[in-house]
Parts: sequence; structure tokens; C-alpha cells
Amino acid sequence: MAEHVDTADSGLTESPAEVESAEPQRHNVLRLALAFSVVAIVALGSIGGWLGYRVIEDRSTQAQDTKLVEAARQGAINLTTIDHATVDADIKRILDSSTGSFHDDFEKRSQTFAEVVKQAQSTSSGTVTSAGLESRDGDTAQVLVVMSVNMSNTGAAEQTPRSWRMRVGVTQTGDVAKISDVQFVS
Repeated sequence: MAEHVDTADSGLTESPAEVESAEPQRHNVLRLALAFSVVAIVALGSIGGWLGYRVIEDRSTQAQDTKLVEAARQGAINLTTIDHATVDADIKRILDSSTGSFHDDFEKRSQTFAEVVKQAQSTSSGTVTSAGLESRDGDTAQVLVVMSVNMSNTGAAEQTPRSWRMRVGVTQTGDVAKISDVQFVS
């Protein structure tokens, strides 16, 4: 005779069929949690990568802007710092830091300009007071530059420094930024 086992007294609350059906449910929950974790890690990695890319891009843009402003500053100094004793070297420095139609026009007028400076025994010295990027489009920019310029001529009374405001066009040519246009702003 078979013995009868009372399951109520044995403490078992689930039948063997219930235990077998709970096992696949646990696997489904684990799979779902694993899939969610992978999606979350991929999403966080993508967001982190995008943010890192943006930081690098912003730094690159800022470095390029700084390079263009510095080229405008130096170009303005070159244009306003000319000595009758070194005018030929001063003109060469201006031509070396310029490009495009500005370079071509200045080169055409440089001989006459040198003669006038030598004849007047003129000396000028420019200092940048402030400079800022006005606009940028790719490899070209417009930079506003404020200069303080001291000028003197032999035989003339000492002049007070003059303030000049210029809009300097700058163009990136290869790795070098050069001035491409200069306009005086009132």
C-alpha cells in the first residue's frame, strides 16, 4: 500500500508544476534586465561620446577664432608700426602678413609709400588697445581692432597718440592666417 503524504503538513506551498513554470519566468526577467542594462550602457556611452565630441569641436573653434583675432592684431600692428629708417623691412613684413587683393594693392603702392615715409622721415608706432571677433564664415573673419598710434615727423611738433578703429578681414591660408582687407571705422 502506498503511503499517503500530507502536503499541508510538509510545508510545501507550490506544486511541482508551479515550480517548473516559475523557472522560465525568472529567465525572462533576467533577460529583460540584461537587455535594459545593455541599452542603458550603449545610450550613456553614445551621450558621453557626443558630449566629448562637442567639447573637442568647441575647443577647436575657439582656437581657430583666437588664431584669426591674433592675425588681425599682428596685421594692425604691422600696418601702424613703420619707421623711415626701416621702411623697406616694414613693408616686407606687411606683405608677408597679407593675402589676396589687399596684398596685391599694397604691393603696387609700396614703392610710393616708402618714398613718402622716407622723405617725411616719418615714424609711427601702433599698439592694440582691444580686438574682438565680429564675424566668422569658415576660414574668413572680420575682426574689430582698436589701436593707439603714436606718429612723428622730423621737424614737426610731438603729436598726441591717435585712436584708430579698424575692421580687419582675415583669411586662413593653409596653416597661416593673413590679413585680406582693412577698413577704417569711424
